[in-house]
Amino acid sequence: MIFPMFLMVLLTFIIGVVAMLTRLESLRSGNLKMGYFKLMEGQNTPERVILTTRCFNNMFEVPVLFYAAGVLSITLGVESLPALTFAWLFVALRYLQALVHLTSNSLLIRMSSFWMSFICVLVLWTNMFVFQK
Repeated sequence: MIFPMFLMVLLTFIIGVVAMLTRLESLRSGNLKMGYFKLMEGQNTPERVILTTRCFNNMFEVPVLFYAAGVLSITLGVESLPALTFAWLFVALRYLQALVHLTSNSLLIRMSSFWMSFICVLVLWTNMFVFQK
């Protein structure tokens, strides 16, 4: 379970760097002024800044439930093959969602990968109750 969790942390850092670089480029190009970042308002925000910021924020929503399920699974000793399979599936779907969000932003693919990953987390939590000691 620790390896899928590590890859989610890595994805979060990658997206954070992309968001930071996008903001810096917006400052350099003059599309945003530094004061914008005090409250994240006051100017017309470039779409790319909004997109990368939202993608980064997404890493602190449903993935938090994944991390909690992973830590509890390890702690309670209920790591099973189905749990590990759904953990890896969750990670793959979140990588897909992030990739789509930051590139084509296809709503259908993004929503599908989100809901499938959401179901994976539900399965992980259910697994803990089924296999708990």
